[in-house]
Amino acid sequence: MVSDGGSSHIGAVLSCVDILAVLYARVMRYDCLNPDWPNRDRFILSKGHAGVGVYATLAEFGFFAKEELAKHYTDGSYFSGHVSHKNIPGVEFSTGSLGHGLPVAAGIALSAKMDGTDIKSYVLTGDGELAEGSNWEAMLFASHHKLDNLVLVIDRNNLQSMTTTEKTIALEPLEEKLAAFNWQVCSVDGHDHDALESALKMSSNGHPLAVIANTTKGKGVSYMEGKVEWHYKFPNEGQLQEAISELEKGE
Repeated sequence: MVSDGGSSHIGAVLSCVDILAVLYARVMRYDCLNPDWPNRDRFILSKGHAGVGVYATLAEFGFFAKEELAKHYTDGSYFSGHVSHKNIPGVEFSTGSLGHGLPVAAGIALSAKMDGTDIKSYVLTGDGELAEGSNWEAMLFASHHKLDNLVLVIDRNNLQSMTTTEKTIALEPLEEKLAAFNWQVCSVDGHDHDALESALKMSSNGHPLAVIANTTKGKGVSYMEGKVEWHYKFPNEGQLQEAISELEKGE
């Protein structure tokens, strides 16, 4: 999809696609044939530039035909580079401006509490995105309202924009910072499906839950792994075939 459309952000997609797979295969409650089912869990991709990963995941789990994915990043298509909810079954919220997803997810969680439902609200942010102050305001809000139906997953691939997160605006010690905001926090290998499932299902004891998923940008493709430039580049035909071959061998 990225190669054919000439779009970007494949490195950011490969760092979080295992998280998406586990959420939709093992954790979240939804009905792909009835995407607006009122009792569904909600998922928001706050790092909206990785939208191609959400589109592919939704197609894989039956929200729409996989053939629709060929429209990604083409003129007039609803499958835009940053994830969009417009006419895309299963997408809850359009994102791209960083720092918006967690505040909205917290609002959804509070609404579910007020309605007396057991709906859970899941949100996936990038680690560089945490430089946005709106995230920390939402964390204060969520802990104040004891939103234990809110799950934040942080794609901790340690890269943002042009360099590392620590050289841009340091996040560490991240676990301690989140805990200081009165969140339940755990750190896992973001490519280990069993570890992710256990973390995402853990009890948060009346607190919102933050899962720090330690990942590799460009995971599974040797020439992309840990390379910041693959936030922006798209593979040519030769690179595409090499990437597909490596990913198939790694399954």
